[in-house]
Order: sequence, then structure tokens, then C-alpha cells
Amino acid sequence: MDPRHIKRIKIVQNLFAFSFRHKAAPDFKKLLSKLPFPEETKTHKIIAKLDSLDQLIKKYAPRYPLNNIAKTDLSILRMSVYELIYERKTPQKVAVNEAVELAKELSGENSFAFINAVLGKILNQLPKLNKNAKS
Repeated sequence: MDPRHIKRIKIVQNLFAFSFRHKAAPDFKKLLSKLPFPEETKTHKIIAKLDSLDQLIKKYAPRYPLNNIAKTDLSILRMSVYELIYERKTPQKVAVNEAVELAKELSGENSFAFINAVLGKILNQLPKLNKNAKS
């Protein structure tokens, strides 16, 4: 299996675990050290941008409040939106394809279609979003 794919799986697992604990965490750094893969630094960068990532997901999936989105799907979306908006190292189509593949592998039966739809809407607005992310 591709090492980049394995790395993304670890990130999704970290974000999934974090989604259960972050609301009641008095010590943020201690919480990060208790993630399944605490050495995964990209997870820390994603968590630092969580509020802005969640705002984008809310905007482009308006019929689905964040607390109604499956935690696995939300974790995949957070990682993928981070790659598209902030990291921009991965080609856009690769980031979306990876998200869809992760959803097929880790999530529910129709999750891949939901994730593809949300990321497709974000991709359509990407030039505007990237411009705003720089400022």
C-alpha cells in the first residue's frame, strides 16, 4: 500500500479520536499526545485550523450540521479540505480521489458520494477560497 495513503489513514484515525475528546480537554497538548499516532504532525496542523475547516464544511454541506455528519466522514473532510485550502502540495484531483477512496475503505456505504459532493462544491470555489486563505 502507498505510504501516503497509510499516512492519510493515520491522520483520519487521529482526527476521529480527537473528535470525541476535544470538547472537554483542559490540557490541549496532553490530549494530542494521547492520539493513536501522536507523532503525526500534520494532524496537529489540521487541528490548529479546525474552526476554519469546520466553517467551510458547514457552508458547503448546509443540510448537514456537523454533529449529524458521521465522525469518520467529518475526519476525512477535515483532512481533505486542509490539503486543498492550506497545504496545496497535493494535486486537487488526487486529494479528492484520496478522500473518496478513504470513505469507501473506512466509512459507510454512501459516504463516498457525500464527501465527493462536498469537496466538489469546495473545488468550484477554490480560487476564491485560496485567495482568502492567504490573507
